[in-house]
Amino acid sequence: MNKAYIILTLLFLFNLFGFGQTSKQELFDTPEKTGGVYYAYPSGDIPKLTAVPKGYEAFYISHFGRHGSRYLISDETYKSVLDLFDDANKKNALSPLGVDVLNRLRIVWQEAEFRGGDLSPLGVREQRGIAERMYKHYPQVFTDDAHMTACATTIVRCALSMDAFCERLKELNPRLQIPRESSMKYQRYLNHHTEEAIAYRSAKDTWKEEYRKFEEAHVNPGRLVNSLFSDKEYLLKQINPKELMWGLFAIAGGMQNIETDLSFYDIFDKQELFDLWQCKNYKLYVNDANSALNGGLMLENCKPLLKNILDSADEIIAHGGKGADLRFAHDGNIIPLALLLHLDGCYNSIAETADFYKAWSDFKVAPMAGNIQIVFFKNKKNPDDIIVKFLLHEREIAVPPVKTDIAPYYHWKDVKKYYESLLSK
Repeated sequence: MNKAYIILTLLFLFNLFGFGQTSKQELFDTPEKTGGVYYAYPSGDIPKLTAVPKGYEAFYISHFGRHGSRYLISDETYKSVLDLFDDANKKNALSPLGVDVLNRLRIVWQEAEFRGGDLSPLGVREQRGIAERMYKHYPQVFTDDAHMTACATTIVRCALSMDAFCERLKELNPRLQIPRESSMKYQRYLNHHTEEAIAYRSAKDTWKEEYRKFEEAHVNPGRLVNSLFSDKEYLLKQINPKELMWGLFAIAGGMQNIETDLSFYDIFDKQELFDLWQCKNYKLYVNDANSALNGGLMLENCKPLLKNILDSADEIIAHGGKGADLRFAHDGNIIPLALLLHLDGCYNSIAETADFYKAWSDFKVAPMAGNIQIVFFKNKKNPDDIIVKFLLHEREIAVPPVKTDIAPYYHWKDVKKYYESLLSK
C-alpha cells in the first residue's frame, strides 16, 4: 500500500470527532459532556479539513442539522426545583449550600421563565457559525445561481434554527435565494418514527425492567440531598431525593446553553455526574440508536430521510446544478440518521449495559446544533466523476462499510450503491 495513503488515512482517523472510546475520565475532565444531548455545540476544536483532491470542485451539500442550543424542554423543570427550595427556605430547612443553590436558581429563573423549549441566543449563534464556516469552506457552492432549499420540522426552535442558518448565508451572499418551509409535508420524513419503534419504547417487557435496575444501582442521591438540607424531618417528609437529583442534574446540564453565567456542577461529585449521564445515555442508546437490545429497529426510522437525501442528490446531479439542501430537526432524528448512514462510532451494537457508554455516547452524536454534511465534488474534466466527503459536526468522519482509496473522500457511486442496498432491506 502507498505510504502516503497510509499516513493520510491515519491522520484522518486521528482527527475524527470523538475518536476513541469514551472514558470516565473524559467526563470527569469536561462535566459539560454529562449534559448529553444538552452538550453545547463543540465549535472550539474543529480540525483543519483535508485538501480537496486535485481537479475536483465542490458543487453540492446535503445537510441535516439539529436545532441549536435551547432552554430545558419545560418551564416546570426549573420551577418545580425552585419552588421546592423556596418552600424549604421558608421553613429554615436548607443548609448554607442549599441557600446558595436557591439564590442561583432565582437568577436562572429570571432568564428561563416562559422559555421552556425555546431556541436560546447561543443556539442562534451556533447555527450562524456553522453556516459561515460552510460558506467559507465551499464558496463554489453558494454562487448567485445556486439552487437552495431549506426545511424544518414544525417545532419553532427548528424553524428559527433554519432561519438563523439561512440568514447568515444570505448575509455572505445577498443574492442567494433560499426558500424556507416548515410543515407536516417535511415533518413526515424529517421526524419519522415507525410504529414498531414507538411500540418498543413504551413496551414494559422489552428494556424497562433492566433499565430500572441499572438506574437504581447508579442513582444515589443521599450525599447530595444531605448537603442541601439541614432539617432531616423536612427531608424525610417533603423531598423525593431521586426526583430532586434528576431535576438539579437537568438544570446543571442545561446551563451551558443559556446566557446566565452560573454553574451547578459544584454540588455534584464527579462520579454522581458520570452515573446520572450513564442512565440518560442508556435510554437514548436503546430508544434511538443501535443497542443490541432493540434488534436494529431504529434503523428503519430514517429510511424516508435517507431516500430524500439520495433523491435530492440525484436531482441536482441530473440537472448539472449546484447548491444545497438544508434540513433541520431534532436529536431523535440525527441519532438514527447517523446510525443508518453508518458513520463511524454511531452504529455500534452491544448488549452489555455496563459498557453502553464505551460503545456509544450521546454527546458525540447529538450535541446541540449537531449536524451531518455530505459534500459533493465534481471532476472538472469529467462531470460524471463525483466524490463525496462526510462531516459530523464539521469534522471529517469515515463510513467504514464503504471502501475507498481516497479517504476521507468516497466515490459517490459506491456510497449510493451501499445506501440503496440499505433501503431495499
